[in-house]
Amino acid sequence: MASQPAPVSLSAEQVDALNRHLGDMRHNVNNYLSLITAATEIVRRKPEVAERMMNTVAEQPPKIISEMRKFSDALEKTLGLTPGS
Repeated sequence: MASQPAPVSLSAEQVDALNRHLGDMRHNVNNYLSLITAATEIVRRKPEVAERMMNTVAEQPPKIISEMRKFSDALEKTLGLTPGS
């Protein structure tokens, strides 16, 4: 049976930094999702621009993944974790 991980204590500064990282991630992901929504609406109204808008849509998921990785890395660093541990 696997042992339980030890509790982690964070300083107020560490919690503050994580909150800032989380806020940045939420803001940026929201922006990327807004671009997808806007591009979809443009295509709905003007199908002739679909090919051009598809590039905009296709660029957003990797940006979202990158934002999530940045936050995950900051969280793991703050908690003293390594991936897969």
